[in-house]
Amino acid sequence: MANVQLLNNVDHATLALDTGYAAEFGDSVNQCLVFPTEFGLLQREYVILIQKNPNGQFQPIILLGLDRNENLFLDDRRWNARYVPAMHQRGPFMIGLRETEIGGKIEREPMIHIDVDHPRVTSDGGVPIFLPHGGNSAYLEHSMAVLQIIHEGSEMLAPMFSVLQALDLLEQTAIRLSLSETEHYELADYYTINQQRFAQLDGDALAQLHHSGFLGAVFSIISSLSNAAWLVEMKISRQAGV
Repeated sequence: MANVQLLNNVDHATLALDTGYAAEFGDSVNQCLVFPTEFGLLQREYVILIQKNPNGQFQPIILLGLDRNENLFLDDRRWNARYVPAMHQRGPFMIGLRETEIGGKIEREPMIHIDVDHPRVTSDGGVPIFLPHGGNSAYLEHSMAVLQIIHEGSEMLAPMFSVLQALDLLEQTAIRLSLSETEHYELADYYTINQQRFAQLDGDALAQLHHSGFLGAVFSIISSLSNAAWLVEMKISRQAGV
């Protein structure tokens, strides 16, 4: 069970974090929820796809492995990539909204919380959250920036998919990845950008994408598909014990 508390430099003054990556920290998964605010970095190394969550809402994910509980980027407590997705960088931190009434209106202020029972949290060694005199450590400042990526990105999801659906750019896809002549993976129930329809968009539609801020996201999703070859290479190397 999570033990989520509002982060402060009094109750949590001595807490520190193990900043490595490992299965016990929840990193051994074959896909990860991602956000448009990080697409530019993700598309360099990961395959960005779209799926529907249990509520039928579209959400972007990246592929980390091909089998259940497999993260091909995870290597000896290291994440072997230039960029780690925000959901795995955030560790025990999360954003909670504090409601306050100002001028008769309810304002929701994002506040940083911490799960003090998260396996990364320690009072013995690790990277401190706060400095000895109570200021934020460099690691906490970095984590706050990561939480901002998640918070702002989550706010973009509904409007982004609304625009993509309105322009009929989403298509269901099945991806076949071949490790050898006899070993294949079929990835079904995902969605991606229909590149033919995207290429046929007129100036007004492209302007709509651009002004809504989602044209770059479309390019990132399309360009990321080439990383499937890298995923196959990593899988073959992992099987060979390299």
